[in-house]
Amino acid sequence: MTQTVLPPVVQPRPGRNEQLDALATRYRDAQGIGMQVVSLLGSQAEGLLDKLPKPARAGLNSATLKALELSFSAASASRGTLPDSGTWLTRMVTVTTGAAGGFGGLTTALAELPVTTTVILRAIQGIASDYGFDPADEDTRADCLRVFASAGPMAEDEGMDLSFLTLRASVTGATMQVLLSTVAPKLAVTLGKKLALQTVPVLGAVTGAAINYAFTSYYQDIAHVQFGLRKLAEETGEDRAALIAAFEARVSQA
Repeated sequence: MTQTVLPPVVQPRPGRNEQLDALATRYRDAQGIGMQVVSLLGSQAEGLLDKLPKPARAGLNSATLKALELSFSAASASRGTLPDSGTWLTRMVTVTTGAAGGFGGLTTALAELPVTTTVILRAIQGIASDYGFDPADEDTRADCLRVFASAGPMAEDEGMDLSFLTLRASVTGATMQVLLSTVAPKLAVTLGKKLALQTVPVLGAVTGAAINYAFTSYYQDIAHVQFGLRKLAEETGEDRAALIAAFEARVSQA
């Protein structure tokens, strides 16, 4: 007597509207953990950028651009030798680097910056790959950078900033540097807050670990939004701008 082997049950892929709803929920939830860290620190987290020494504030844009450039090269080069680490392992790695960065105050926090940025960027590249996009492709490389142009996990709630989704350019080797220069000032504001929090007296390493967990979780979620919308546009054949507009409408409905 032969046994009938049934084919595995394949769950149907959610429709266009269901995917948009899920991405909108993911976007709204992304900032939650970052704001929880700020709330826990209370008054010490107020006026974050003003807490940094003037030389650090003055050099923040250039330091961020340099960190992005180094991270972009290192993250891309590592893909040929190291497998993607996955969501939770990536978060644990950046928690460790954050603790080390916060241990010695501003000096070690600055040294930790390009390391953590590299790990997060590498995670973003892994998410792009999960959605079927080649991280070595120029458009995908540009989309990975655009994730860093989002408001950041500790942004004040002054309306959703979705401009990173429409930050488009014809990407070539020359314009990639322009894109880096465009993204850096946005990321510098976010990283300035991170650095300021890591210099909070006493808390140091604990704060650094918590902040890095918030940052990593946030940018992973934003990467899912970025590449989820791009994948949905390919699947439906819908104009990407129209799809982003529909996504924005769902985000604002909350």
